[in-house]
Amino acid sequence: MILELADIRIQPGQQAAFDEAIQRGVNTVIAKARGFHGYKVNKGIESPERYILQIFWETLENHTVDFRESPAFAEWRAIVGPFFAGPPTVEHFDLLAKSA
Repeated sequence: MILELADIRIQPGQQAAFDEAIQRGVNTVIAKARGFHGYKVNKGIESPERYILQIFWETLENHTVDFRESPAFAEWRAIVGPFFAGPPTVEHFDLLAKSA
């Protein structure tokens, strides 16, 4: 299992609209992608324009090739992209350990 971690900063004052858009985008677009295994979205308390999106993929290629190189990626960006204050920082992680 691969964790995609996206650090997203949005334009001030857009939190309510973005809250709806990010959930709609994941549920209607990303959730249909090959290798998708779930997601979490956290929003900043001290920095209310900051969001951390975690998506769980079967393989790295499910995100970087199957999703990012598909028409679905453009559909996803059309939903959430207008809110971005700048490009999100995206990294991938392998699980090292977890609690029971």
